[in-house]
Amino acid sequence: MQKPDRGVVPKRPPVNRILEALPPEERGILGPHLETVPLLYREDLYVANSRVEHVWFIHRGVASLVTEMPEGADLEFATVGSEGMIGLPVFLGADQMASKAFIQVPGEGARIRAEDFRSVIGRCPELTRRLLRYTLALMNQMAQNASCNRTHEVEERCARWLLMTQDRVGEPSFPLTQEFLAQMLGVRRPTVSVAAGMLAKAGLISYQRGQMLILDREGLLGATCECYGIITGEFDRLVGAKG
Repeated sequence: MQKPDRGVVPKRPPVNRILEALPPEERGILGPHLETVPLLYREDLYVANSRVEHVWFIHRGVASLVTEMPEGADLEFATVGSEGMIGLPVFLGADQMASKAFIQVPGEGARIRAEDFRSVIGRCPELTRRLLRYTLALMNQMAQNASCNRTHEVEERCARWLLMTQDRVGEPSFPLTQEFLAQMLGVRRPTVSVAAGMLAKAGLISYQRGQMLILDREGLLGATCECYGIITGEFDRLVGAKG
């Protein structure tokens, strides 16, 4: 089987891959309940141990799923973009989660109230099938992230995070502070500054005033670890390749 070209980002704006793949009849069922909204920087989509009010399908942008540690730091265990949805507790029959989800890169998405989602999901077998497969892909991402954080260098992990973010945003440039990147990678800011500096010195990225620019995607692919290909390959296999 031919491997997908990881060096090319789709030129068209990203749309949610789960919604895009649904048959017309299921889009018709969901459509009246979906509201297209902007996704604002640092906006909470749900908070820990509180009722999840909406299910979100991201069209453009990136959300972080994080665990709030006792010392006050957030530790990221997964990211979600146009390949997925936010609100799996609702799909899995719960109404809250011990972690929180918030927007790390602003964009746009569609949301549906949790009670409306519960009322229509039984009439949407294809959506159910795709969300089950997405749940498995997300579990794979969490497992790979845990292994990557333990075994790979910060520079490789930084390259992986930047590539996955670019995939979700659909553009080579996106807002990002070093403090935030350090928090998401679970390292101190001086550590991530050194890693980002090495990538910048190699001509792969440029960083100015809180804005990240990917200059050389092929080079960044060479700088990352195998985890990027594993994670994105599983999402393509289970959710569907990017169009």
